[in-house]
Amino acid sequence: MFEESSLFVLIAAFAGIVLLFIFLYFVPVNLWITAQFSNVKVGIGELIGMRIRKVPPSLIVNAMITATKAGLQLTTNDLETHYLAGGNVPTVIRALISADKANITLSFKQATAIDLAGRDVFEAVQISVNPKVINTPNVAAVAADGIQLVAKARVTVRANIAQLVGGAGEETILARVGEGIVTSIGSSVDHKSVLANPDKISKLVLSRGLDAGTAFEILSIDIADIDVGANIGAKLQIDQASADLKVAEARAEERRAMAVALEQEMKARNVEMRAKVIEAEAEIPKAIAEAFRSGQLGVMDYYKMENVKSDTAMRDSIAKSGKDSKDSGTS
Repeated sequence: MFEESSLFVLIAAFAGIVLLFIFLYFVPVNLWITAQFSNVKVGIGELIGMRIRKVPPSLIVNAMITATKAGLQLTTNDLETHYLAGGNVPTVIRALISADKANITLSFKQATAIDLAGRDVFEAVQISVNPKVINTPNVAAVAADGIQLVAKARVTVRANIAQLVGGAGEETILARVGEGIVTSIGSSVDHKSVLANPDKISKLVLSRGLDAGTAFEILSIDIADIDVGANIGAKLQIDQASADLKVAEARAEERRAMAVALEQEMKARNVEMRAKVIEAEAEIPKAIAEAFRSGQLGVMDYYKMENVKSDTAMRDSIAKSGKDSKDSGTS
């Protein structure tokens, strides 16, 4: 009987401890006391409601204490709403305090919107107070004289709080500055004028309002380095000359091929004409024989014809030998 009563007491004590922990979990008395002594008006019911809504009471109360000590007028409902929306409550509180100390206009609504947009609102306030330097990659451009210049710039920017939601980021700034450098160098008469006055690039680029629609305000653009690259104009001229040479060679080859084809065609025609002549000459004996049979040609006529052919051949031979001797005498 005594053992049963002792077991019952142990079970009751264990159950009481468990209930106490459950009570302290849902009713954070220590946190409520801390809030009261920090002049943060929050009730026990609100803390229990945070537990039920799965909002860490310590996170909200500590943020409220920090905001109250900094003189910010916020409510626990505002912080709960931002937490449930997926925001970073401590970062927003730090950003608001930093903006207030730096006399930068930043409302709680703006801060939460920037935070929910995925930007670090505290970092944005820091960049607004302490401007940031962005180094551009090497930007290659060609001046009017064909000489390539490789420039590198330092862009000093300050966060534009009003444009942080929906404004373009650093990539847009770098792209626009690079485009401005290329335009400035390309419009220069020669590369020497650019090397002599690199500040002209900065002034021209800065005057184009490159920060429009971005989350930053460009304060200055400084040319850090300019190097002379290749002679692009000369390379283009060499490539053009090489291309023209290939075109000329192709046209010459086309003309040669046409000449060879014409020569072959003339040879074919000569062969065809020679074949016709041989064919005609082959008909002469037949015609003579037919003339003999028909009585239109006598023997004496045939001999006369042969004598005429021999005389003509002899005259041709004499004329040819005379011409050859004259040519040899002249040489």
